[in-house]
Amino acid sequence: MGYRYIKFSSPGFGKKLNEDAIEVIEVNDTILAVLCDGVGGDYGGDMASKIAIKSATYFFTSNESDDYLDKIKSSLEESNSFVINHSKGSETLKSMATTIEMLFLKNNLAFWGHLGDSRIYHLRSGKIKQVTKDHSLVQKLLDEGFITHKQAKNHPNKNIITKALGDNIFIEPDISKIKLNEYEKNSFFICSDGITNVISDNELEEILNISDMEEKKNQIIKLVKLRGAPDDYSFIYIEKD
Repeated sequence: MGYRYIKFSSPGFGKKLNEDAIEVIEVNDTILAVLCDGVGGDYGGDMASKIAIKSATYFFTSNESDDYLDKIKSSLEESNSFVINHSKGSETLKSMATTIEMLFLKNNLAFWGHLGDSRIYHLRSGKIKQVTKDHSLVQKLLDEGFITHKQAKNHPNKNIITKALGDNIFIEPDISKIKLNEYEKNSFFICSDGITNVISDNELEEILNISDMEEKKNQIIKLVKLRGAPDDYSFIYIEKD
């Protein structure tokens, strides 16, 4: 059982540094995808996302356990320590942190871990569903009934996240698994908020149902650019062969 995937990452319009980072690793009949969106002044966000990607993938792939949820959890914890240790003793990097999404597919199971406001979507028979829930101030206000979904879309504090890798010694990532129906078409879309802030879920569903992989990729990039690409934007799309 193999997988097909596309990936893309770009700095937002007029930005010199891309604070997003992505990685996809195929091992035998499995696939691991990781996406990070760094935050922090100067070079902090750029460094945080790169450190998190490298450390998280290393700890996951070097761990020989068959408990994949525990592997994701321990990989996130080890990666968190790496980011924090790199931020110590540096004024430039002291506030660096990053969102992180980890997705591991094996047979008919999908294992995932999540911190921040980047997202994982599951497409089942062409219908899109958001798997993760944003760790953000806006999501908290929405959950508590202080704002509406319409207000959330253009909220002035939309960029404030409540959980991130590197912002605390102790982290509480969301971790879970999904059992996939082998008789349905299943695919996954992972992205930073540079995508979801400018493209709606309905638009994503329409684009991701395009059969040609390159056309899928090109349509997402085209739409983000058309809407000004105000932030770094990255995505990974994976489907079973």
